[in-house]
Amino acid sequence: MQDTRETDIPIRLLLVDDEAGFSTVISKRMGKRGVLVETAGSGSEAIQLLRSKDFDVAILDLKMEDMDGIEVLKIFKKMVPQMPVIMLTGHGSESSAQEGIRLGAFDYLTKPCELNELLQKISDAVGMKLKENIK
Repeated sequence: MQDTRETDIPIRLLLVDDEAGFSTVISKRMGKRGVLVETAGSGSEAIQLLRSKDFDVAILDLKMEDMDGIEVLKIFKKMVPQMPVIMLTGHGSESSAQEGIRLGAFDYLTKPCELNELLQKISDAVGMKLKENIK
């Protein structure tokens, strides 16, 4: 019998990006696909959300005004080590994204990215988390 937990329970996503327009568009488009999205416009706001709610996965922009994504990633990994984090980076910042991978990020994508590619990364990250929780 196939495990249907991935499709029965909506994915809870924390989207951290200081570009409000980007966050609004992505959260609406993901919401139409059944993903429950909470947005944070800064690293400190994201940390507060993570203290009060559970998420299956986080998408974290590398370049933000109050804290950079690497700094937020380090805090996330201390708070909830098992939560996968996908880094978003602008062109030319791939070395920072690779540092994120070294520090425990699940993967990274370059902005702008295709929604389907982002959804696939989210699905892969949540699937990996479920497999690790079953072990």
